[in-house]
Amino acid sequence: MNLGHIIKDSAQKWPDGLALADESRRYTYRELDRRTDQLADSLKAIGLSVGAHIAIQSWNCVEMVELETALYKGGCVKVPINARLGFDETVHVLNDARAEALVADAEHAALLTGRRHRIPNVKTLIVIDGSDGDIAYEALVQRGRARPSGIEVAPDDLAVLHYTSGSSGVLKAAMQTFGNREHNIRKYDASPWRHCRAGDILAHVGPLSHATGLFALQVFAKGGCNRVFAHFEAGELLEAIEREKINRLFLVPTMINRMVAEAEKRRYDLSSLNSVFYGAAPISPSLLEKALNLFGPVMAQGYGGGEMTALLTMLTEKDHEDALNGNTKLLSSCGRSYYDLDDIQLLDDQNRPVKPGDVGEIVVKGPTVMLGYWNAPELTAQVMRDGYYLTGDLARKDDDGYLYIVDRKKEMIVSGGFNVYPLEVEKVLYAHPAVFEVAVVGVPHPEWGEAVKAVVVLKEGASASAEEILSHCKETLTGFKQPKSVDLVSGLPKNDAGKVVRRLVRDRYWQGHVRKVG
Repeated sequence: MNLGHIIKDSAQKWPDGLALADESRRYTYRELDRRTDQLADSLKAIGLSVGAHIAIQSWNCVEMVELETALYKGGCVKVPINARLGFDETVHVLNDARAEALVADAEHAALLTGRRHRIPNVKTLIVIDGSDGDIAYEALVQRGRARPSGIEVAPDDLAVLHYTSGSSGVLKAAMQTFGNREHNIRKYDASPWRHCRAGDILAHVGPLSHATGLFALQVFAKGGCNRVFAHFEAGELLEAIEREKINRLFLVPTMINRMVAEAEKRRYDLSSLNSVFYGAAPISPSLLEKALNLFGPVMAQGYGGGEMTALLTMLTEKDHEDALNGNTKLLSSCGRSYYDLDDIQLLDDQNRPVKPGDVGEIVVKGPTVMLGYWNAPELTAQVMRDGYYLTGDLARKDDDGYLYIVDRKKEMIVSGGFNVYPLEVEKVLYAHPAVFEVAVVGVPHPEWGEAVKAVVVLKEGASASAEEILSHCKETLTGFKQPKSVDLVSGLPKNDAGKVVRRLVRDRYWQGHVRKVG
């Protein structure tokens, strides 16, 4: 098998159809097929052959999508790196992944100047724009021969190392196979929502290194266009939808909230939209009603994750309409499964199925579930059991099969679609000379779902303001990991062993909320 056939098939069906675009560049399927053949050939010529681990770190750009396609054709392993990561975290990923090459934009390539000794495995730095690399990306493309490529790989061969934070704050990689990625396409075809059609345009405004990147191959398979935006800005996106007649969006609720607010300032023609898919967090009923008034009855939600390579459940466009027409409880649901190949169960702490209506942990077995965590057998053993992946999400199921997530067994915070682990933030807070004890928790936020809050006990005789503690965190932590507020308290709840119980700290901020997650 080789996933590059998707581009080749579409280039045969729609050779002059628009496949990939940004603000200044537009590639047809014929052009994209040729360029990715050339790139795959060039990578092989410089020693990056089948199985080579090739990392990419950049703000959104068409090269990220183009490179992924070339890596599929060449049978290489993609290592996407969050563009928001700091230098030390980036070094950890590159070394842990044993990346042989890094493709980076000018901003991220410049950070490595004079520090290449920190990443000894990276023999080649390919720079997308700028001069701080070994090879210019476009020169590499043009150097290759436009001969058909399509290395045969096995379904269980490694395709992507998808990095995310662990409970200890250490980045870990879900091993996604070529078979996982292929079945993602099949699950897309089985999904009960309006599929992409030839000529449709999907706007990518979220990080391509995250969930939005999974949609690119789905769009290619249907003859649509992946329209890449360097960043999300509500007004710019609304204007682009009107100007370019964009048809499809993938958003997190934070983005929806900003678009609704922006659209209240002036009217936009959004009649071209036929699908607005959102994920990473549920949406409030009031915001959903405003969003449906703005976008039309075209909204759908999904629940999944990097360890699952795809969606597990969907809340369809029809579900959203039913919710607004009286079945309001559906707005608290993450949908139900429509995929025959998935085995989804809710289990208690003794790994027994729970009774209908009772709360259990969501576990799943299926062809899109990862192999495990890269180079981390102990961590893999904690989340994989008899082929099932233990999600750490606690939910109940109703008689119609809809899942309702009520809490998170793991203590991860999801803020604006990004994962934040309390221990990582707490380590930074404990480095402040005035901090005695701290608990970092996620608290309700109308735009981000959850916001990071630090609840701090100061050392006896010490003094520090909330503003000083926030400033301390900004010196070390990436923006989305920084606490947005600090509460100074006299003590924190502890268990019999004297350990701070984050759940008890967190619960008081969620009083009055049906769900205990954002």
